Amino acid sequence: MKKKDLLLLAGLLLAAGLAALILMAGRRGEAGAVTVRVDGQVVGIWSLAEDREEDIDTEYGHNHLSIRQGAAYMTEADCPDGYCMQQKKITGIGETIVCLPHRLVAEGVAAEGQTADEDGIDAVTG
Repeated sequence: MKKKDLLLLAGLLLAAGLAALILMAGRRGEAGAVTVRVDGQVVGIWSLAEDREEDIDTEYGHNHLSIRQGAAYMTEADCPDGYCMQQKKITGIGETIVCLPHRLVAEGVAAEGQTADEDGIDAVTG
């Protein structure tokens, strides 16, 4: 290879690396709320700005979600493996905690404001 070819290749690799970093940074912001779904249906949306404890009881079982200092994590689950309690805390947009036996997915989402709807479930608006 010629010197010019190597410089061109190095430049292209550098540009591709920078583009990947920019895309990843844009996708993973700080989450403002956590959405919890069971069987694809939303059972709760809670702000990460306020510390709270939430019991999530469904026909599949019991989970306990804790929100502390801007992070959401599972502290209790009566599923056989308890893997959801070992998963990383949710702090960023798109981060998830999954409990397969209970068909539960908690996901970090962006939020601009918060209100309470008629069902008493905190809903994020914006």
